[in-house]
Amino acid sequence: MNTISIYQQRRADLARQIGVSGIALIPTALERPRNRDSDFQFRHDSYFYYLSGFKEPRAWLVLTGDGRSTLFCQPKDPEREIWDGIRLGPQAAPAALGVDAAFSIDDMDDRLPALLDGCDAVWFPFATHAGLETRVDGWLTQLRSRVRYGALVPQGVRDLCALLDEMRLVKDAHELAIMREAAQISAQAHVRAMKLSASLLRDGQDVREFHLEAELLHEFRRHGSQYPAYGSIVAAGANACVLHYRADDGQIRDGELVLIDAGCELDGYASDITRTFPANGRFSGPQKTLYDIVLASQKAAVAVTRPGARFTDPHDAAVKVLAQGMLDVGLLDRNKVGTLDDVIEKRDYFQFYMHRTGHWLGMDVHDCGAYTEPSELGQVSERKDALTGQTIRNRPARVLRAGMVLTVEPGIYVRPAQGVPEVFHNIGIRIEDDACVTEQGCELISRDVPVETAEIEALMR
Repeated sequence: MNTISIYQQRRADLARQIGVSGIALIPTALERPRNRDSDFQFRHDSYFYYLSGFKEPRAWLVLTGDGRSTLFCQPKDPEREIWDGIRLGPQAAPAALGVDAAFSIDDMDDRLPALLDGCDAVWFPFATHAGLETRVDGWLTQLRSRVRYGALVPQGVRDLCALLDEMRLVKDAHELAIMREAAQISAQAHVRAMKLSASLLRDGQDVREFHLEAELLHEFRRHGSQYPAYGSIVAAGANACVLHYRADDGQIRDGELVLIDAGCELDGYASDITRTFPANGRFSGPQKTLYDIVLASQKAAVAVTRPGARFTDPHDAAVKVLAQGMLDVGLLDRNKVGTLDDVIEKRDYFQFYMHRTGHWLGMDVHDCGAYTEPSELGQVSERKDALTGQTIRNRPARVLRAGMVLTVEPGIYVRPAQGVPEVFHNIGIRIEDDACVTEQGCELISRDVPVETAEIEALMR
């Protein structure tokens, strides 16, 4: 199947779901000013790109339930194209993108009311674009002013996210191929950063977090990645205990660990890898002790990631191993917290592990898709959270299916505190891989970068 037909098939699938009298409106992202006369680098809206494959700004896709697709895009403009680059333009868009019709974005306000006339429901992504609801209201108001002339105004407004999230959650072969390549590029970037860290320290040079970030960005772009999938985390020493730390000018010191959470975006799809390694290439005893606990917890989580399992199963498996490890090494005092079951029930492990073990991955690094099982939404139970005292409403977690992609990323973060063994202070460790659920279990597509301690040390030598 060629690329154009992939987007045509997606549009056809969505058209069937909105019904023959429905209409869907999907805008791309807005351009955002960075400062006085410069914009942030433009990145398309994921829903829009998923259905169109079109990367230019100032564009909308309109899809009607009969399967007809209309693109509104920037018109050709030789003067602006000198400054901003060549535009596809409405005339070339149907052949290039497989849409049925295309018009200038400047004509959209005039044409939209006629497209809405006679439809029974308007579908658009709720809570994704500021001002979108107001724009739709304006078109409906225009149409309503013509009811005396026979115009029919849509009676319903529906959230398109609900349909598109389900479509995007299970990846097809085309998407998985891109995600594998993105993960391979990102893995090589991590390898490059590991090697540089050890090399510079051996040479006695001053090493900063931004030095390693530069290696990541170089490797991403060298292999054709368009952007980082998110702001790279390069955290040295105690900085690794800050979950969303950004690469800064922190010094990378001999004897400390470095945590890198970074991945590239390739052709609209994200990768997401975390590795923690000794800056000088050699784990100390305490570092290896905690690292091995985290790695064992990841292996336990990966082992239960398979079709038919629940999304929460990897987290539960990881927590069990992490909590037992915290008890074994004295991070948690058995005399105070009790048994493993007590630690899990009361969430005492939360002091050192405070996030979930994974998330959906796809066009967005935290990709769309419900984390509850749609067929079981009516099954609601309540429990009191041990830490906050709040009442939590639980619904059955999502059942994993082949084609879903999620991260598996347990960690341990030890901030200095009373009763915490000093030998573990300021050690932060996270290990994260990208897992494609397969018919047999799962495939880790990001393992081109080492994860075992001996392999990491051998690489860095």
